[in-house]
Amino acid sequence: MPTTPPPTVAKSAAPPPRSVLRDPAFLRLWAGTTASGLATWALPFVLGLAVLHRDLGAAGLGLVLAARTAGFLAAVAVGGVLADRHSRRAVVLWSALAAAVAAPLLAAGLGRSLVLMTAAAALAGAGQGACRPAFQALTAETVAPGHRQQANAAMTMAVRGSTLAGPALTALLAAFLDVSTLLLGIGLLWLVAALVPGKGTAGATAADPAAEPAPRAGFRAEFLEGIREARRHPWFLAGLAALVAVIALGYSATSVALPLITRDRYGTEWVLAAAMTAYTVGALGGALVIARWRPRSQGWAAFAGLAAYGVAPLSLMLPVHPVVVVAAYAVAGIGIELFNVPWFTATQREVAPEKLARVSSLDFLVSYGLAPVGLAVIAPAIDAFGTTPVLAVCAAACFLVPAAAALVPTARHFTR
Repeated sequence: MPTTPPPTVAKSAAPPPRSVLRDPAFLRLWAGTTASGLATWALPFVLGLAVLHRDLGAAGLGLVLAARTAGFLAAVAVGGVLADRHSRRAVVLWSALAAAVAAPLLAAGLGRSLVLMTAAAALAGAGQGACRPAFQALTAETVAPGHRQQANAAMTMAVRGSTLAGPALTALLAAFLDVSTLLLGIGLLWLVAALVPGKGTAGATAADPAAEPAPRAGFRAEFLEGIREARRHPWFLAGLAALVAVIALGYSATSVALPLITRDRYGTEWVLAAAMTAYTVGALGGALVIARWRPRSQGWAAFAGLAAYGVAPLSLMLPVHPVVVVAAYAVAGIGIELFNVPWFTATQREVAPEKLARVSSLDFLVSYGLAPVGLAVIAPAIDAFGTTPVLAVCAAACFLVPAAAALVPTARHFTR
């Protein structure tokens, strides 16, 4: 006797992975971001090898690196607007491809045409600058909100790991490959950044096919709209002010003073190398901690981490044992990631999704744009007033400005 088959039960959607590291979409994005970070770091190092091989002069190196910085600053704001106007994945693709094209042009100009190298470096910087806010917004599209802090920690661990292992790897490759080949390898890394990431879906919303496309404002108007969005978040403006103090004063002062103090006070180069290594190792440890730690007052904890950078210039002021300097740099590295990861995560959570890339571009403009300004000011200040007074002012700024930023309304939790 035939029986009625039991009704089929619709399969429920698969639960999200317990760890973002098990998400294939994120792993593709992580691989692309890591490749772009490694390529960004490697270019100055490889160009430094060109100087050692006498394929490029010291003045030429400065000109090429300045052109890259100029290209970055010119493109980062443009990239933020484009990434909010169009597909973030498309902006990553075309900007990374532009940086990939710049690599063989650099190789072609090496030892032959400084003009070609300068133009290629500007193109590489533009590609790097345009893709940074797009990558930041694509992370919010790819990763569910509950996993973004872990995702941002994984991103920063990849960057810090590249910084730590990169010099040894590049030096090893330089024993077998010439500078031109290494430059082509940088182009391959940019190809990975362009082609490997997938299209974000977690934060995307389906468009109504019947709806009429809204007219777009002009480029300038959309950039100003991003600034207005940033102003809606007092904690974000406070964070930018704290970053200005730490980057333009603290980071710049230690970058200039550490080599001088290593030479004059300790008489050995190992203090410089150990301090910079400790900073990177500390940053890796900080990212590992913040991947799982959820402080109740995340904004206050983040600003405390940022203020911890002040121990680095403070240690250089005093005639302490070199181990104290190395330990201070490790603390500074831990603190900087205790700030960075919650900062990125809060920006992805709190900023309107359609304006995220533009607001992120303001962050990168401050982070990258003010470092050269600080370096240009700190060196003459040390010559005029001495190392210790300049370090004292910079250390005080690192402690006091983040503390003041923590008092701004909404800064305690990085939320409206």
